[in-house]
Amino acid sequence: MAPPLAAVLRRHHLVLVPRLRLLLSTAHSPSDQSDFEPDADQPLPAAPNDDGELTSFLHRVSHAASAASSPKDALSRLFSSSPSSASPPAPASPALLVRALWELRRDPDAAALALRYGDECSAAAGDEGAGPPPPAEAWHLAVWAAGKARRFDLAWAVVRRMRRRGVLTRRAMVILMERYAIANEVNKAVKTFDVMEKFKVEADQTVFYSLLRALCKSKNIEDAEELLLLRKKFFPLTAEGFNIILDGWCNIITDVAEAKRVWREMSNYCITPDGMSYTLMVSCFSKAGNLFDSLRVYDEMKKRGWTPGIGVYNSLVYVLTRENCVKDAHNIFSKLIDEGLQPDVETYNSMIIPLCERCQLDEARMVMESMILKGIVPTISTYHAFLKQEGIDESLRLLRKMEEDGRGPDSDTFLMLINKFFELNESGNALRVWNEMRRYEISPSHSHYMAVVQGLVKDGCIPRALEYYDEMKEKGFASDPKLDKEFKTFLLANRDHWRGAGKYNIIPQRSKHVTRRPRMQ
Repeated sequence: MAPPLAAVLRRHHLVLVPRLRLLLSTAHSPSDQSDFEPDADQPLPAAPNDDGELTSFLHRVSHAASAASSPKDALSRLFSSSPSSASPPAPASPALLVRALWELRRDPDAAALALRYGDECSAAAGDEGAGPPPPAEAWHLAVWAAGKARRFDLAWAVVRRMRRRGVLTRRAMVILMERYAIANEVNKAVKTFDVMEKFKVEADQTVFYSLLRALCKSKNIEDAEELLLLRKKFFPLTAEGFNIILDGWCNIITDVAEAKRVWREMSNYCITPDGMSYTLMVSCFSKAGNLFDSLRVYDEMKKRGWTPGIGVYNSLVYVLTRENCVKDAHNIFSKLIDEGLQPDVETYNSMIIPLCERCQLDEARMVMESMILKGIVPTISTYHAFLKQEGIDESLRLLRKMEEDGRGPDSDTFLMLINKFFELNESGNALRVWNEMRRYEISPSHSHYMAVVQGLVKDGCIPRALEYYDEMKEKGFASDPKLDKEFKTFLLANRDHWRGAGKYNIIPQRSKHVTRRPRMQ
């Protein structure tokens, strides 16, 4: 029998540390924690050395934004808060402004104010009032923050300001389209693309494909396909365009029937599938557990002269393991090396995850041990695969090991564990996981509270569920009408027992000292 996973990891701790330090040193970008993607050639700058200046600037911006009656008033207040009358209180560097905008990303009004302030300070600093504008990443962050909060009025205000300053970029317009797509505002996303020419920004095929990807990523795949075909006179159909739609049906929503239909559509329009097309189809069949078609498409891919990449082999490892052909899955590792490729962490995860799903934990631990011996560091997905199957004690040990190796745990880890233990009718263990969150300094979100409250209600622990529900509302999270109704029914049925507590705020209590006035006749 293989040793517990935590013991396996401890045994090879020295192997993990050097590579872990390298990963941590390169993972400083805040984009690692969001869907904001900086330009490849202009990544977000590292945190400035002078944190005091950043803190001071953030405080002044937030205070001005909250105390002002209008954007113009807020800007005036910000200028009047200068620590020195000799020079305007501009950020010390463009990098500082970008970091400030990142910190203000959850407050779009304050972010827009900081950007406008930085822009006007930069303009005032130049000769004859024409200084350089803030860097492109600052503008992009402001558009993204406003769009993420669905404050599209602010996002368009930033775009118009970029146009006046002559710095409007295609990336800013793409970010706006992406935010509309995520908000399921498909028509507005398309209209944003259509007005690009009016803003003197080229709307070429690359931007068009970015729009299609945004629609597919937000699961509006049918709209993306319709748009692809409607605009074929302006943007000729290509394998790349169809691959975007295929990716939606293969990876965003795994729908084999739709993927097959799009494959046939490619043939109808005389579009020859390329290597990416075959890779996507192998992935789709693999996720669906269709071993026969996965191997069939793989063979056809090679016959057509396309060289399978690591992604294809990872898909084959997954479907072979899932269908209990573990020996054949191991043979793929040798095949990889023969093809001049090296197994990566996703290759090992493609075997570990289905083994864990089949509750073959001993075999999964041996694969994990082999991976670590080769110097490959487990990812958070690797740990999650084991956590979904382990009991409470081993789960808590794995959480500690994840922290030691810099692989979490994160908010999703705890939500997964809470849901798992409630589904197993182990409410006590679910609450132990809840208490562990504080140890890892993770604040419960609305999803965490709802998981705990609904789990306790399901187990019949309604008084305890009420405590968490009240705490959730005290922290400003929205209440749930269905739970409100259920709790009211419970409290009304137990009125005598709960009347004196004064603890739960579902039913307003009338003071016994208040006398009713008689009705007017």
